[in-house]
Amino acid sequence: METVFIGSGIFILWAFWTDITARKIPNLLNLLFVISGLVYHAILGKGEGILFAGKGLLFGFGLMLILHLFRAVGAGDVKLFAGIGVWFGASMTVQVMMYSILFAGLIGLVIMLWRRETITRMRNVLWKITGALLWKQKLRPDDVEHKQYLTFPFMTAVLPGVLFCYLYVG
Repeated sequence: METVFIGSGIFILWAFWTDITARKIPNLLNLLFVISGLVYHAILGKGEGILFAGKGLLFGFGLMLILHLFRAVGAGDVKLFAGIGVWFGASMTVQVMMYSILFAGLIGLVIMLWRRETITRMRNVLWKITGALLWKQKLRPDDVEHKQYLTFPFMTAVLPGVLFCYLYVG
């Protein structure tokens, strides 16, 4: 498992750097991340390794695509989790995703507290959920609403999520 974290760590640190500096994760990075993981598992585990990597790719990409459809993450994050899935497999990818989302919530809460926007934003979320449940309004934000949302580079939550899994789960 050590070599998996070292091999994938190079790409995760690269993605972290590009996301915090440019708010974008390049397609080339994601492509190299996926290909290198497939090669690693093909050499190490042959057919079983490819199956392991393929399941991880589908889980990582598929679950993040759902979040992308709700505009919770960017397209680069979706493709990055395809690479995380290839390297870590389905089970660990779901755990990395879960911890990354928890870290993202914590980061968002800290930012809202810092900006003193917590009550206003929480009220807006409750109205949105109430509207969806009672009046069947859509939950997916439109372009105008989305621009008002609190955003930050998701890699600031993914990196601690991966580190947490490395130290305590894996």
